[in-house]
Amino acid sequence: MSNSAVLRGLATVNFYAVDHAAAKKWYSEFLEIEPYFNVPGYTEFRIGDYQQELGIIDANYAPEGYSMNPSGAIVHWHVDDLKGTLDRLISMGATEFLPITDHSQGKGTFVTASVVDPFGNVLGIMTNVHYLDILKQKNS
Repeated sequence: MSNSAVLRGLATVNFYAVDHAAAKKWYSEFLEIEPYFNVPGYTEFRIGDYQQELGIIDANYAPEGYSMNPSGAIVHWHVDDLKGTLDRLISMGATEFLPITDHSQGKGTFVTASVVDPFGNVLGIMTNVHYLDILKQKNS
């Protein structure tokens, strides 16, 4: 197996929330869809071009020692309108974690931002030319 096949793609991103019902409602509003899967303590949305999963888990099920403070890796979801999406997230009660940052020496091909949602999770967003190139290849 080659190194490129070890991690095959994003399958599910899970966020914990102390108020699971409020988080479910907030993400339903932000994503403009209802979850496709919902059981007590767990809600899951399928989103985007590849129908990747975003799960919201009641914090009562978090592993022992898990911190509800922002930390760890930031998963960046591709968006078409970075500033508009960032502004919408902030208007819905998220707080800016990292401002809009161009990582492509001003070319605008890899630009990120992130927020902390009202439940303490870091949500990364970005415009990513590589994502669009792969999507175009897959669809041709």
